[in-house]
Amino acid sequence: MQPISLSFAACGFLGIYHLGAAAAFRTHGTRLLRDVKAFAGASAGSLVASVLLTAPEKIEECSQFTYKFAEEVRRLSLGAATPGYDFMARLRSGMESILPPNAHELAHSRLHVSITNAQSGRNCLVSSFSSREELIKVLLASSFVPIYAGLKPVEYKGQKWVDGGLTNSLPILPEGRTVTISPFSGRLDVSPQDRGQRGLYVSIAKQDVLLSVANLVRLNQALFPPSKRKMESLYQRGFDDAVQFLLRENWFE
Repeated sequence: MQPISLSFAACGFLGIYHLGAAAAFRTHGTRLLRDVKAFAGASAGSLVASVLLTAPEKIEECSQFTYKFAEEVRRLSLGAATPGYDFMARLRSGMESILPPNAHELAHSRLHVSITNAQSGRNCLVSSFSSREELIKVLLASSFVPIYAGLKPVEYKGQKWVDGGLTNSLPILPEGRTVTISPFSGRLDVSPQDRGQRGLYVSIAKQDVLLSVANLVRLNQALFPPSKRKMESLYQRGFDDAVQFLLRENWFE
């Protein structure tokens, strides 16, 4: 049987969709998760991949943190870019509370995180973590949207890094099959399928998505989170879409 990987797309606050999908995998896809050799992701996708790999029992806690985080950002006049708001410190606090002490050991060689070099613009997939702090730094780098999240890129191994979603928003690993998950409608294994939409697909940072009004709305929601009720709906959509995938592929339990 060919190796299976799970890859979660970059998507900002739409990561709540990923958490719904992750909850479905944990509830109805235990056989699939047993066969998964590696996890990958960019930006919010890398955060969810890290939780599903190292602390799957904390998916609900992660969801509650996301709702509170989004509520904070919604209340700010300029969102996360409001002067004085430390987006990255808030994100770090969530990681500190959710990732277990041995997260780096569990993630080593199994978690592949997409980051972008701030100077050269080249992409790098990091899968080696010598400490929990190093894992957190790489995850923060993958989530750092310049200007939106701050002005100082994340330093890692003597270089500065920014959001992996800018250069590789949906990592595909070279061996076996990579199951792709994204809250954007497109040619993906788990994603919303917008009814009545046919036609033009575009590749954005190596992710094929449908060129549609619905996806443009989602792009805006990734940076400027919608209401809690809408985010709860996105969580449920992620759960339902993942269940449909498991049924389709004979992995449902």
